[in-house]
Amino acid sequence: MNEAKPTCTSSMFVQSDMKQKDWIRSLKRHGEGIAAVVCGVFTFAAWIIQHNAYTWSFVLYILAYCVGGYMKTKEGILTLINERELDVNLLMLLAAVGAASIGYWFEGAILIFIFALSGALESYTMMRSYRDIASLMDLKPETARLYKDGTEKQVKIEELRVGDKIIVKPGERIPADGVIREGTSSINQSSITGESLPVEKNVEDTVYAGTLNGEGSLVIEVTSESESSLFSKIIRLVQEAQSEMPPSQRFIERFEGIYAKVVVGITLLLMLIPYYVLGWSWSEALYRAMVFLVVASPCALVASIMPAMLSAISNSARKGVLFKGGAHLENLAGVRAVAFDKTGTLTIGRPQVTDVIPLQEYSKEELLWIVGSIESLSEHPIGRAVTEKAEEAGRPLHRPQRMQAVTGFGVVAEFEGQRWKIGKEAFVEDDEDITHLTGIVNRLEGEGKTVIFAQNESGLAGLLAVQDTLRPEAKETVAWLKNLGITVVMLTGDKRAAAEAIAAEAGVDEVYAELLPQQKVERIKALRERYGKVAMIGDGVNDAPALATASVGIAMGNAGSDVALDTADLVLMNDDLKKIPMAIRLGKKAGRVIKQNIAFSLSIIILLILSNFAQSLTLPLGVIGHEGSTILVILNGLRLLRG
Repeated sequence: MNEAKPTCTSSMFVQSDMKQKDWIRSLKRHGEGIAAVVCGVFTFAAWIIQHNAYTWSFVLYILAYCVGGYMKTKEGILTLINERELDVNLLMLLAAVGAASIGYWFEGAILIFIFALSGALESYTMMRSYRDIASLMDLKPETARLYKDGTEKQVKIEELRVGDKIIVKPGERIPADGVIREGTSSINQSSITGESLPVEKNVEDTVYAGTLNGEGSLVIEVTSESESSLFSKIIRLVQEAQSEMPPSQRFIERFEGIYAKVVVGITLLLMLIPYYVLGWSWSEALYRAMVFLVVASPCALVASIMPAMLSAISNSARKGVLFKGGAHLENLAGVRAVAFDKTGTLTIGRPQVTDVIPLQEYSKEELLWIVGSIESLSEHPIGRAVTEKAEEAGRPLHRPQRMQAVTGFGVVAEFEGQRWKIGKEAFVEDDEDITHLTGIVNRLEGEGKTVIFAQNESGLAGLLAVQDTLRPEAKETVAWLKNLGITVVMLTGDKRAAAEAIAAEAGVDEVYAELLPQQKVERIKALRERYGKVAMIGDGVNDAPALATASVGIAMGNAGSDVALDTADLVLMNDDLKKIPMAIRLGKKAGRVIKQNIAFSLSIIILLILSNFAQSLTLPLGVIGHEGSTILVILNGLRLLRG
């Protein structure tokens, strides 16, 4: 009984500590918003009692200034000290203090309140977009259940090595990329690929770290270590996306520093010239100068770009499209041509049997069964394609008695008491008369298919044709791109006949075949000269140079090589080509929103400045017009989080 008390007490301390940490995290997350609300409460309370309790009203105004202005004042002073730049935060502080100095305490407090509110709203936008992407960090498992020598052991995921086997129980997150060796289950892959529904996974299927296991227990063989997993790559992409600033935002920030100095200079002139030259009273000159300082500050202009850009990046990330930064979203919006690699990008990347033509007494099913059985020991992609097709019929395959692979030509095997040769035309017997098949062979090859010859002791037993098939969504994607006014191009190292057949099926505008990696780069450069901005989509190491050369490089997230993923500016996490037109439309929409924001904010600034010079604008109206435009600009950017 005595041992139970410390345990209970320590548990209470742990719970208390957790609650305290949660409270601190919540305060950090909502601190700016709380400060803005408190500032507003103090401001309106002071305004209500200012005629009856002047001293308390004065105290409340001071508190409103301190609570609402603390964060922005701190940011402005740090910028001034560290970067020797005058920014919009200090402009607002000067305007509020100036308003108070001429007796407009309420107007100054309102200025700080709305400025704090718009700042909190902008911070919310940033946090929301970061949270939508970076919440992936919370999905990363810390430990794994290592299965070795018949026992289970809990280890850190950093200790896992390629080839290790791990056990994942129902409802647990998969701790490493791997291949299922035992068990079946449905896997929720939404955190990686953006797919809304769980995917059924069986033995030999690939699974990814960070995805959620369903109802089945799995034994998984690890295929990549922790830092090389697809999940870790996504996190690196997120970090890059958060740190990179689009060119338009860099320009605005440079402009802000110059503009702020000009505004301060004009404010000083407005305080002095009317007083000494035009005969205005000091209070009137100071009042107009303070109004100018408020309305000329570029708050709305500064908030025109990043909230909108981050909202768009967050939106696309939820749908399985990861940008490495806002600059690439801007570039994608201006793309006039899209170049696709063929194999593994426009096509699935796995050959499939399309034709079976028996030439002896065999039926199609029997010929396919024989060739599939012989190729069952082959590791060649074409051999595996034939075997998979034969297995679909449901008849168990038999293994050949002996089989020998002849590199570059095919295989020789003993099967069911006969000697078989399966492979290229040049691999069959020299004296075999196949001239009568020339028409069939030419037709199949003209369709972009690879023809396989099957020969037994009686002669040529049949032909099989295989072809890398088009992705189901490829044709629709190409059509959508063309509807957007974009030219669609194919760049491939494959033979021209195969390339043109796939291009015709997909609806591609231009085809460039039999290209080496360097020739793809040259072709991208030529396309950029013709069309301006060009996007390139690829998946292989040989596509990396072209991806780097294109205005926007797009990599296939699942099928893509490490080099392609590292080189690309944009990653399709579930290899869904339909997301490309979606991303382009989102980029164009973001561009429109940013232009709307800039035009609106500049118009409001000019209108307010002219109204002030006409002496028809009061400080309260200036505050409302200026800060109201900032809030509207941020809310307009937030629209990109939807859709």
